[in-house]
Amino acid sequence: MERESMEFDVLIVGGGPAGLSAACRVMQLAQEAGEELTVCVVEKGSEIGAHILAGTVFEPTALNELFPDWKEKGAPLNTPVTRDDIFLLKNQEKATKVPNAFVPKNMHNHGNYIISLGNLCRWLAEQAEQLGVEVYPGFAAAETIVEDGQVKGIITGDMGVAREGSEKDGYMPGMELRAKYTLFTEGCRGHLGKRLINDFKLDEGKDPQHYGIGIKELWDIDPAKHEPGLVVHTTGWPLNESGSTGGSFLYHLENGQVYVGLITDLSYSNPHLSPFEEFQRLKHHPEIKKYLEGGKRVAYGARAIAKGGYNALPKMSFPGGLLLGCDAGTLNSSKIKGSHTAMKSGLLGAEAVFEALKEGKSGEEITSFQKRFEDSWLYKELYAERNFGPAMHKFGNIVGGAIAFVEQNILRGSLPITFRDTTPDYATLKPASKCKKINYPKPDNKLTFDRLSSVFISNTNHEEDQPVHLKLTDPEIPLKDNLPKYDEPAQRYCPAGVYEVVEKDDGSGKKFQINAQNCVHCKTCDIKDPAQNITWVTPEGGGGPNYPNM
Repeated sequence: MERESMEFDVLIVGGGPAGLSAACRVMQLAQEAGEELTVCVVEKGSEIGAHILAGTVFEPTALNELFPDWKEKGAPLNTPVTRDDIFLLKNQEKATKVPNAFVPKNMHNHGNYIISLGNLCRWLAEQAEQLGVEVYPGFAAAETIVEDGQVKGIITGDMGVAREGSEKDGYMPGMELRAKYTLFTEGCRGHLGKRLINDFKLDEGKDPQHYGIGIKELWDIDPAKHEPGLVVHTTGWPLNESGSTGGSFLYHLENGQVYVGLITDLSYSNPHLSPFEEFQRLKHHPEIKKYLEGGKRVAYGARAIAKGGYNALPKMSFPGGLLLGCDAGTLNSSKIKGSHTAMKSGLLGAEAVFEALKEGKSGEEITSFQKRFEDSWLYKELYAERNFGPAMHKFGNIVGGAIAFVEQNILRGSLPITFRDTTPDYATLKPASKCKKINYPKPDNKLTFDRLSSVFISNTNHEEDQPVHLKLTDPEIPLKDNLPKYDEPAQRYCPAGVYEVVEKDDGSGKKFQINAQNCVHCKTCDIKDPAQNITWVTPEGGGGPNYPNM
C-alpha cells in the first residue's frame, strides 16, 4: 500500500513523562549546540494526558534536572506532601497505624508533591512545543517499520475501517513516520514495546516482568475532612483474605479533592478474585470511608503497572531505537513511584540519541546507552530495591515489608543476595474448583459502584464500527479451556466490563462476548490471561479514556 511519509531525526512513541522528557531534552541539547533537529511525539490519546493515569505522589528529582526553573515556568506541582500515614488493615473494621520508625525509608514522602500526572504531561507538552517539538495527539502507532534488522519508524493506524475490515467513507490509511532513531515510551505493556522485546530478544536472561493493576478514583470530599498534602497508604485487607498482595492509597490534593485507589498484584492465584470489586469494598473500611463519606466521585480509571524492577528490566537499546520508561519497566515499586524514573530514563535516552546523531549515526544501535544508564542514579536506585517485589511475592506484605525495612533503614543498601520471582503472572492461577469463591457485596451507589457507571466517568469512547482491538489467537479457548478450568477470569480481572460469558440469542449455549468500546486501555487482559490468548492492539487514534485531572 502506498502511504504518505514524514521523516524526522527523532521520533517518540507515547506522550507520557518519559517521552515528553526525552523530547524536551533532545531539543535543549540541540539548541545548546546550535544544531537543528526535527523531533516528533505521537500519542494515541485524544490529547496529551488523556490516557495518563498514576497515583501520583511525585518525586521531582528528574524534573529538577530537566527544568531547574519549573516553579517559575508554572509546572502544576501545587501540593507538597505534609504527612505520611501507613496502616495495616487487619480486617474490614480494624486497622493498626504503623509507627514512623518502622516505615521503610522509601515510603517517606518528605519533599514530594501530590499531583495529577496527566496535568504534568500537558505542561511538559507545552514546554516541548515551545522548544520546537512537533506533538501529534490522536495518532496511534500501530506497527513498527523494520528494515534490514533495524527499526526505521512506525506506521500510524488506519482510520475509517469497519468492524469486518472494509473501508468506510472517509477512510484514511495510516502514515509512515520515519526517523533516524525511534524512542518507544508507550507506558506499561506497550503493544509495540512488547513486540520489540520479543523480536530483539531484549529480555534474554532476565526474570519475567511482573505487574499490578492500579484502579483509581477522584473524589470531591467534605472540606472539613480535607487535609492538603496528607498521604495515606494501607496494606493487608481486603487482598489478604484471598492470599493476594498489593495495597491502597489515598492522597489529599488541592481543591478539596482526594485520589483513592488500590493496586492488586497480578500474581494472584484465586481466579474468583476481582480487583475492581476488591477496590470497591476497600472504600467501606473506616480508615478510608471517614474521608469519602458525604463526598462525590468525579472520575475513574485503571492502568497496569510494571513492578518487576531491576531483575526484569530488559536491554533497552536495539538497532534504530530505545525502549524507555514503563515500556521497559523502570518503576521503583518500593517507592510506589514510576514518574521520576520514567523521566530520568527519557533524559538518558535523549542524551544518548543526541550524541549518536552528533557522531553522524543513523539507526546503528546505541550500545553506549547501557553504560550511561549504569552510571546514573536511576540504575543505582533500581538495583538497590531489586529484592522488594520478589520478597513481597514470596513472603507476603508483612515479611516482605520487614525485609525492605532491614535493607532500607538498617543496611542502607540491599542484602548481598538477590531474590528471584521467575513465575510469570499469567501462570499463577489455580483451578477455580480448588479456590474459595468470593461473594462481593452489591454496590450502594454512594461509596461503591458498578463497572459500567465507572467506565462512564472515565469518559471512554471508541468508534463502535471498527475492528475489535482485543485479538484472540484462538477464539475457542475462553469457553473450551478458561471457562471450565478458571471460570473464565477475564470476566473479573477486567476493570471495565469488556469480557462477558453470556447466553447466545438463540439459546443454543454460551458465547464469549468482547465489549471493546468499554476498554480503558489498562492492558490487564494482555498480561493475566492464563492462555496468553488475548493480544491488545491499538484501536483508532483518539479512542479510549479521556482522563481529567488524573
